[in-house]
Amino acid sequence: MAPEIDRNWRHILALSGGKDSSALAVYMKTRIPEMEYVFCDTDKELDETYEYLNRLEVYLERKIVRLKTEGMGFDDLLKMRRGFLPSPQMRWCTEYLKIKPYEKYIGDDNVFSYVGIRADEMHRKRYISTKPNIIAKYPFIEKGIRRKDVIDILNTTFVGGKPIGLPNYYDWRSRSGCYFCFYQQRREWVGLLENHPDLFQKAMEYEKQDPETGEHYSWVQGESLVQLSTPERVAQIKREFDERTARQTEQTGDGSLRDIFSSEAEEQSPGCTICHL
Repeated sequence: MAPEIDRNWRHILALSGGKDSSALAVYMKTRIPEMEYVFCDTDKELDETYEYLNRLEVYLERKIVRLKTEGMGFDDLLKMRRGFLPSPQMRWCTEYLKIKPYEKYIGDDNVFSYVGIRADEMHRKRYISTKPNIIAKYPFIEKGIRRKDVIDILNTTFVGGKPIGLPNYYDWRSRSGCYFCFYQQRREWVGLLENHPDLFQKAMEYEKQDPETGEHYSWVQGESLVQLSTPERVAQIKREFDERTARQTEQTGDGSLRDIFSSEAEEQSPGCTICHL
């Protein structure tokens, strides 16, 4: 059983730049004024993520501490792995660029770590650390807060006369995280190509063939970004996505691009808790 909250414990909320952790930060602002807010920065995030965190920081009236791995970034780690890209089966990027900096920041202090998993996604209830001095708290689960409630929280919280709302990248992407995140759907890779062609090019350059084994390392299983980015393939991906959108609209009456992306991502690939909430 978790100890009672007292002043001997630190209270920390790790933000990902996504809707759930951001809504939780808003929700907890007055409930735990001494809350510490942190963001594990991989240096591979979208500009929209940084802009959104800056807006959130204004509302929280507290600095969001940016945590980074000292002396070894993604490119250094990739070299150590001979170009073997991270994947859902080998999430070394999450371990070294998110979890380890977070645990180092905490040290040996006793900490309540607040996680933005909602009441309608209980299947995601897991934590990023096994250290005994870190105890996870799930306020949204405890209070029955669901996806619609999270969006309401963000749309009714104002900064500079405007609602915080959702990050702009939700127009074409389902989750926060690195611009080359392997959890992206093909339609999201097309979104990156169209919204950030320079970043798509950089992601493409990470895909290589091992000269010794001949093995291809790509972000998308069974398809390189070179193949995905051809006009014919882009058109096919868009067409298939539009067909799914039409089916969902017919079934539920709600087929907005943001909702389709979000619901599919949460159902098919929950992703890494510290990266994508």
